[in-house]
Amino acid sequence: MSTVALPAKGPVLTGRGWSAFVVALLLVCALAPVLNLLLPKESLFHLSDYAVALVGKIMCYAICALAMDLIWGYTGILSLGHGVFFALGGYAMGMYLMRQIGLEGNYKSSLPDFMVFLDWKTLPWHWTFSDSFAATLFLIVAVPGLVAFVFGFFAFRSRIKGVYFSIITQAMTFAAMLLFFRNETGFGGNNGFTDFKRILSIPIATPGMRMTLFVLTGATLLGFFLLARWLISSKFGRVLQAVRDAETRVMFSGYNPIGYKLTIWTISAMMCGVAGALYVPQVGIINPSEMSPANSIEIAIWAAVGGRATLIGPVIGAFIVNGAKSWLTVAYPEFWLYFLGALFISVTLFLPNGVVGLVKKLRGSGHDA
Repeated sequence: MSTVALPAKGPVLTGRGWSAFVVALLLVCALAPVLNLLLPKESLFHLSDYAVALVGKIMCYAICALAMDLIWGYTGILSLGHGVFFALGGYAMGMYLMRQIGLEGNYKSSLPDFMVFLDWKTLPWHWTFSDSFAATLFLIVAVPGLVAFVFGFFAFRSRIKGVYFSIITQAMTFAAMLLFFRNETGFGGNNGFTDFKRILSIPIATPGMRMTLFVLTGATLLGFFLLARWLISSKFGRVLQAVRDAETRVMFSGYNPIGYKLTIWTISAMMCGVAGALYVPQVGIINPSEMSPANSIEIAIWAAVGGRATLIGPVIGAFIVNGAKSWLTVAYPEFWLYFLGALFISVTLFLPNGVVGLVKKLRGSGHDA
């Protein structure tokens, strides 16, 4: 059997790609704050607080879509359980935010309100470092990463792949959702965490903090995009694509696919954890519903709609789908799920390469940005 040929190495970004990256960075870090904080609300160009919150939330989703593209688009591993990593990062941040409430809760106790209501006397052991912001930043990436590593280690060593892998990832997130619904686990049960007051002793419900979180989310999304481009353009990324296209030939060529798949799987999970941590203070709540299998399926839909194995496609897909969802759930709430199903079917049948693939086809170009 012949050895596998790795895809050709390309630049992290082309000249046009770097220009677009700088423009996006300026839009997020400079133009958006000016339009929201400095322009009066009566101005035609004022960026409303609602728009800031909506776009900030969608950018968190776009990070998840980008993470999905790394494992599905470039490695051929379809996960239907990435929502659990998103939620784990969100819960790590939520625990810190709950501790920041201090004595301002309804029960005027140092314990979170739900613990007082359930007659808890002390914090459970897994809340030990929840009052430390530095420890929280570590847990945001470490917990999803560790869970993903352990799960992936046994799954990949067992040669589980294809639809079977998708099914067990969906079972994983469903099991986690049921676990977090239980009051005795110490995660707020059905209601989760909410009523956040401040972060780093700074009130959350201020225009300045909302814009700070928006800028951090946008910068993180762009940073992860650059990281993903670097990974894919490196030898590591080219082996991933070879694993996707011909895993058996990769093994006969002297590479161990398990290590490569486990590494990108863990990185992808940690990216989702960071997205969840940025999502919680902007939305103001985290509960077990974020782990529902439907949420994980939506992440895959964003990647499919935008275009797999393009990196920019899933980001675009997240904005298209969630922008439509934001409008349709208000204007035609009873038709949203039908629209989502029809969109996914249409993309599968008529746009296998997503929106980005369609644009490339119309432009007659097959090159990435």
